[in-house]
Amino acid sequence: MELVGEIYKLTRTFPDIEKFGLASQMNRCAVSIPSNIAEGTSKSSDKHFNKYLEDSLGSAFELETQLIIAFREKYLTEKEYNILVETINQLQKMISRFKDRLG
Repeated sequence: MELVGEIYKLTRTFPDIEKFGLASQMNRCAVSIPSNIAEGTSKSSDKHFNKYLEDSLGSAFELETQLIIAFREKYLTEKEYNILVETINQLQKMISRFKDRLG
């Protein structure tokens, strides 16, 4: 959830041309990560939950790609980029480990 807030704060600084483009896509991906995990907890089996974790992980990788694009477009500093990409990478590892435990 903290990552969602950080992404929203970042995308508010993007140029107006990105309002309905990259900024919107990054916000949706960020929200999708915890949303899929939350929805998956309501499922009746680990197999179903695992599918939602896969979707969450996919959104995390998608967000990482979009962050790379934003950095290349100079929408954030190298320091901001490094902090956010490290956070995303840690989240990817956590979701992957959780998926592995579910089987």
